[in-house]
Amino acid sequence: MFLPAAGIILAFVLYATIFPGNAKDVISDINSEVVGSVGWYYTAIVAVFVVFSLWVGIGHFGDIKLGKNEDKAEFNLGSWLAMLFAAGMGIGLVFWGVAEPLTHFAAPRPGVGDAPDQETVSQAAEQAQQSLVQTFMHWGFHPWAIYVVVGLAVAYAVHRKGRPVSIRWALEPVLGDRVKGGLGNAIDVIAIVGTLFGVATSLGLGVMQISAGLDFLDWVDDPSTTTQVVLIILITLVATISVVTGVKKGIKWLSNLNMGLAGSLMIFVLIAGPTLFLLNEFVTSIGAYLQNVVQLSFDTGAMQGEAGEAWQSGWTTFYWGWWISWAPFVGIFIARISRGRTVREFVLGVLLVPTLLTFFWFAIFGGAGLYREMFSSGGIMSWSDTDEAFSVDTNNALFALLDTLPGGAFVAGVAILLIVLFFVTSSDSGSYVVDMLASGGDPNPPKWSRVFWAVAEGAVAAALIIAGGSDSLVALQTMAILIALPFSFIMLAMCYATIKEFRRERAVYLAHQRRVQTQELTEKVAAAIDAGNGDGDSGDTGGSGGKTL
Repeated sequence: MFLPAAGIILAFVLYATIFPGNAKDVISDINSEVVGSVGWYYTAIVAVFVVFSLWVGIGHFGDIKLGKNEDKAEFNLGSWLAMLFAAGMGIGLVFWGVAEPLTHFAAPRPGVGDAPDQETVSQAAEQAQQSLVQTFMHWGFHPWAIYVVVGLAVAYAVHRKGRPVSIRWALEPVLGDRVKGGLGNAIDVIAIVGTLFGVATSLGLGVMQISAGLDFLDWVDDPSTTTQVVLIILITLVATISVVTGVKKGIKWLSNLNMGLAGSLMIFVLIAGPTLFLLNEFVTSIGAYLQNVVQLSFDTGAMQGEAGEAWQSGWTTFYWGWWISWAPFVGIFIARISRGRTVREFVLGVLLVPTLLTFFWFAIFGGAGLYREMFSSGGIMSWSDTDEAFSVDTNNALFALLDTLPGGAFVAGVAILLIVLFFVTSSDSGSYVVDMLASGGDPNPPKWSRVFWAVAEGAVAAALIIAGGSDSLVALQTMAILIALPFSFIMLAMCYATIKEFRRERAVYLAHQRRVQTQELTEKVAAAIDAGNGDGDSGDTGGSGGKTL
């Protein structure tokens, strides 16, 4: 799988860097002609993934162990949650933490309500609440359910059945021996390419925000595309060093450091910001999310016409495509670190705990931004007299919020460090997973190939930045949606394969239980007969002449 996957990646990098103008036009055409047509499909299948995850986790399949019956969990609970959370969300949380709720507030989803203006911004409570609910929708159960589908199927194949670490073996119950040939190779190549582009999308978002932070701190004046490419090169070098050290050293340490730094930044904003408001809003937003999650899960914006289609493409469809493109990487990574856990532990750990942490993150950062705009002096959203509307600079929103808090410049520097660490963690984890796939499922692939894939991820991120130019965000979003399409079909097959295997194992378990119960019942009946015969013999000896059973 190494050569075909590497060839595809190299061809794209060369095309996007040598012919950036043409690449930009192609990406623009894809965005206008293709992306809008897959929104309904992504909406439907992601809702199916949520139902599937809850069903296997809550139902009687939950007792199945991802490993041998005697296996213990390889990592303690804290390190396990830190690694899967850092790998599963990473840079996106920092990039969108303030920007997304404020963007939904400034420009609500069509059909929800009118955008606030300078006079009504302080009274737009319903719009502000809806902006957090919409953000929760994009970052809540749905993305983690996508990861459950892939991670559970791979973990069962690897740890329970002893198969190599690879996507193809998760489909063995459906494809049989065909996974060993060309079809299996094609599946893994799709997973490799999808992972590279999914991680590269995150790296691109991260470097855009890092450059905005450097500009905010006056360390770099008006950073250009060249500056962003240089940043990608420098941070990729750090990620390369980390991935060479492996999971139990560099990746584990960086994940724990990430969580500590992210938690510290979040607590600082909570304490330095409107604390009581943020805590109240966290609880309120969870309730509003649970009230609306079913309706939002199936909302495609069809009745809103072109405006609804455009919004759906730029937000929900992008997110579902982004998460699906990340699914091979995150799924395999969390499968790799989940040996010894039961299906129920896996689903609860992957689906519920990170979701609550994510909700708290957005309630703190997004809530602080909304409070600033509604009840304080504002300054994060910009008003345009020409358009008569607010807008949000997504790259700079986090730093604009931190600037309003004590020690703004220092805290902004900490935020940049956090983004860099998330960048490194995403890159080294992604490189490790891709290398396992490209090496035929080897859980400890050679170091030279780890270095190759780490560099390849940085190269794809740089190529997308170069091809997108001023529209880099659109280019990143478009490629994430497009590259996820073929892998979505594989994920549907994985759901079927997992159910088929779980039912087979459940049937074997029940059959064994019936045999044990039958044997126990037989032994009890035999013991009762023996006991009865013994009583009868005793009675006859005593001359009672009584009958025995």
